[in-house]
Amino acid sequence: MPTTPKTLLWTRTDTAGAEHALVDDGQGMLAHGTQVAVDPIPYTCRYQVATDADWSSVRLEVEVEGAGWRRSVRLERATQRWRVTAAEQGDLDAVLAAGGHAPAGLPGVEDPDRLADALDVDLGGSPLFNTLPLRRLGLTTRPADTSHRIDVAWVLVPSLAVLPTEQVYTGLGPERFRYASEGFSAEVEVDRDGYVRRYPGLAERQAPR
Repeated sequence: MPTTPKTLLWTRTDTAGAEHALVDDGQGMLAHGTQVAVDPIPYTCRYQVATDADWSSVRLEVEVEGAGWRRSVRLERATQRWRVTAAEQGDLDAVLAAGGHAPAGLPGVEDPDRLADALDVDLGGSPLFNTLPLRRLGLTTRPADTSHRIDVAWVLVPSLAVLPTEQVYTGLGPERFRYASEGFSAEVEVDRDGYVRRYPGLAERQAPR
């Protein structure tokens, strides 16, 4: 029987911006969404993400654009390897330099084999992507203080550079977990399905009226 997609809307708290996602999680996840933000420069980011039935990520497509530039990246996992393709139009680095920001570098990753151990993908600035490891690990139903160290393919926004990153997820009891990576940590509130309600310093979900 077809499932009705969830509609999720977050307001960014680290900058002016928002994210809207439509999510079908009847068997794993199939979702698409849009981010808008003004930091470090105004941009719109559109994405599609898919997992298998065990919630391991199998595909992520992202396109981000602003005034005078556009970038895209596609990640696909098959036979325990990631294939990454990227493209760009315009000159994002020139736009960043005009605003006094550091250059973004190239989109994608030079050596996809560096992502070989990643079962999850993470899109910068998006609270939706925390749900992927939460559901894959079953962390929302495990005892408190259960920690998992995972390898992630992290896609930076707006550059769309792809980095192999280590993250730690620790259950803190019903509907809470701690996220930690590279010296940063936050205690995040989620609903019973593992979707973020409040991510301190990043975003808060808006309830339908």
